[in-house]
Amino acid sequence: MTPNEPGHAPAWFDISTPDAPRARRFYQEMFGWPVSVVDETYALVGAEDGQPTGGIGQAGPDSPYTGIVVYFQVANVDTALERAEHLGGSRRMDPQSVPGTGRIAVFTDPDGNPVGLLGP
Repeated sequence: MTPNEPGHAPAWFDISTPDAPRARRFYQEMFGWPVSVVDETYALVGAEDGQPTGGIGQAGPDSPYTGIVVYFQVANVDTALERAEHLGGSRRMDPQSVPGTGRIAVFTDPDGNPVGLLGP
């Protein structure tokens, strides 16, 4: 993986919050986002064409992060996470499969900013 590989644009965003219903209402009213509640812990937010572009989730005591995380598309989540660690980042969420999405992971950059990885 190098910076010249295509596909490193933002692919998804996730807002993790201690009060997901409040956050859903706020962002829906702020930006007019359509919100589709999946379950009591997560909702998808969509674009004007109806395709989800992100989500709002309930943060609990074991959540790997709170706040907004932007996910970047990579060819291999495991390889990209190892590269981030090699470059001084820290693993926040181990790679895991998400049905219908692929695999995701989260790391923090050397300044402590959480960054997501999304891949097949």
